[in-house]
Amino acid sequence: MIEPFGNQYIVARPVYSTNAFEENHKKRDRHHKTFLDHLRVCFSRSPQKAKRSVLSLFPIASWLPAYRLKEWLLSDIVSGISTGIVSVLQGLAFALLVTIPPGYGLYAAFFSTIIYFFFGTSKHISAGPFPILSMMVGAATVRLARDIPENTGSSNNSTSNSSSLDDYKVMVAASVTVLSGVIQLALGILRFGFVVIYLSESLISGFTTAAAVHVLVSQLKFIFQLTVPSHEDPFSIFKVLRSVFSQIDKTNIADLVTALIVLLVVSIFKEINQRFKDKLPVPIPIEFIVTVIAAGVSYGFDFHNKFNVSVVGKMNPGFEPPNAPNVTVFQETIGDCFAIAMVGFAVAFSVASVYSLKHDYPLDGNQELIALGLSNIVCGAFRGFAGSTALSRSAVQESTGGKTQIAGLISAIIVLIVILAIGFLLEPLQRSVLAALALGNLKGMLMQFAEIGRLWRKDKYDCLIWVATCIFTIVLGLGLGLAASVAFQLLTIVFRTQFPKCSTLANIGRSNIYKNKKDYYDMYELKGVKIFRCPSPIYFANIGFFRQKLIDAVGFSPLRILRKRNKALRKIRKLQKQGLLQVTPKGFICTVDTIKDSDEELDNNQIQVLDEPIDTTDLPFQIDWNDQLPLNIEVPKISLHSLILDFSAVSFLDVSSMRGLKSILQEFIRIKVDVYIVGVDDDFIEKLNRYEFFDGEVKTSILFLTIHDAVLHISMKKDYSTSKFKPSQEKDGKTDFTINTNGGLRNREYQVPGETKF
Repeated sequence: MIEPFGNQYIVARPVYSTNAFEENHKKRDRHHKTFLDHLRVCFSRSPQKAKRSVLSLFPIASWLPAYRLKEWLLSDIVSGISTGIVSVLQGLAFALLVTIPPGYGLYAAFFSTIIYFFFGTSKHISAGPFPILSMMVGAATVRLARDIPENTGSSNNSTSNSSSLDDYKVMVAASVTVLSGVIQLALGILRFGFVVIYLSESLISGFTTAAAVHVLVSQLKFIFQLTVPSHEDPFSIFKVLRSVFSQIDKTNIADLVTALIVLLVVSIFKEINQRFKDKLPVPIPIEFIVTVIAAGVSYGFDFHNKFNVSVVGKMNPGFEPPNAPNVTVFQETIGDCFAIAMVGFAVAFSVASVYSLKHDYPLDGNQELIALGLSNIVCGAFRGFAGSTALSRSAVQESTGGKTQIAGLISAIIVLIVILAIGFLLEPLQRSVLAALALGNLKGMLMQFAEIGRLWRKDKYDCLIWVATCIFTIVLGLGLGLAASVAFQLLTIVFRTQFPKCSTLANIGRSNIYKNKKDYYDMYELKGVKIFRCPSPIYFANIGFFRQKLIDAVGFSPLRILRKRNKALRKIRKLQKQGLLQVTPKGFICTVDTIKDSDEELDNNQIQVLDEPIDTTDLPFQIDWNDQLPLNIEVPKISLHSLILDFSAVSFLDVSSMRGLKSILQEFIRIKVDVYIVGVDDDFIEKLNRYEFFDGEVKTSILFLTIHDAVLHISMKKDYSTSKFKPSQEKDGKTDFTINTNGGLRNREYQVPGETKF
């Protein structure tokens, strides 16, 4: 019963142990679904389920019929045109990261957007090339391109070495893209969308920042127009930098000046767009403006011939026929493809989640995997490369008023127009301009270095993950760096649980609230009672740490006390059997001064016996271990009589930790310290029963619902033992004595003071 009094309440209920609670409250018989039950539901058939499946697989079927033509169409058209222009330029620029001709970037921009239009669940992200993924695909492409003489030996003799190399790289990039798409599609069908949770926000931020550094370094050869050999192994970024700076005297000044001017202008106008985004009707399309001007100037002044600058070159109108991926490439790049699939999905889903929360619509992670997988499969089949979503491009689509993926469809039409009709206008565009545009889109990622200070103030573990991920990725490369970062992140989780912040609790304000006794002033700790809290799972890796923290909290080792008492008991029993210890109603008389058994002899020869429960039933007296013993036998004295273990935050135990925990409980019980476990849920108890944790020594009666229940039970139990004198003892004719504080033995007919009779 709960009675409210203003901002206070009074609860009247019995003190509940777990057994008492289950006796008073009948528990429901619940059927827990098995794996087979889930399979039956998965493969069951019904018209409603078929409809849901179709709408889930084709989200367009649910939102397109509800499209508000008059309200949304104009906004989507404006947004689509703006996004399409950015898609064209980013497609050309990011193709350089893949180390393939820029024209193939348009295929990646077009097919990704079209497929996502039908299968994606986000209304605002712009699917297509993403610089980090382009860099990862390029890394795999460069690694395999080293063997091009062997792999392209059947090429026509009329084909130049450069053309053969480009064709091979296009084939590798397309094959990597297809396999990445297959992995994403398979994970989506198998409902494995949850795997992205293993890539934390700190890890993704650190990884994308390091990848942006790789992108920056990879574009230096286009900005300086240098011939830099490709490297794809640990420390490759340092080898590239060494190659660049060793040839710095060969820099093409025209390319360098053009790139710096473009980068400066783009950065300034991007800052203007950011600062005045609320006042501008649409962001200034600075990338488009700069590209048009740069292409016109390059064509008008014939930069290619006069200054020997590197240009986009021949762009064939239309599409190339689809081709089958190379299975050999699959075998050599499976690790790269899995990393590409995971990073692409993680980035797309995180961006899509931001917009879904902002505009209040649902997002399906598994369907996003399917949409991205199909996009990459189709894109790879038509010689494109892997895509996800670029943060800047999605921001343009959303900020210019995009309401649905109709804006994405319009942007794909803009890309299509460039592919079919006006692509030739971009042929004189310098590659250094594309490199500068790619670097201009990295500002947001490079600014993530500021995350270090924020994370350090909020959570040092997350900060450590960020720094380690960034360092691993920069030094080891994208593939190995991501794998090492995920392993390191999981290792931090192990460390957090392996070394939990255990604490000793005490009552605050004489209420039912218990807090860490180091944190507050008004604390009350019941004499002889310790409340110990463990805030993490207990398993094989931290059971030793848990044991040591518990020993530190109570101030003694129960095993050491148990062994000391058993050794003392052996000596007392030996004295009593030899008649050297005579018991009288007023005390005892010992006829010897020493005993020959040494502690070392007992430790070495009877160690297993010393760990057994203390048995004094064969003695005519009872031993109080906190009093003075015969012959000045030394046994550590303890004031603890009850130990409460707060397991409300312990989610699971494994078999190894169960054995260790039971051993700890037995040690305390054998030295007459009552142990109570509180706060565990029913599944936890069920698991303990399943592993036969409880027996005649460790009983289910040690389980209580809350800390306060256990404390009240202890108080009532001790009050009864100290205030109630059992009449049966007065009539008992046995001679039963207690060694008291002055070394004497007394018959139990004489009442012993309460403080010595726990």
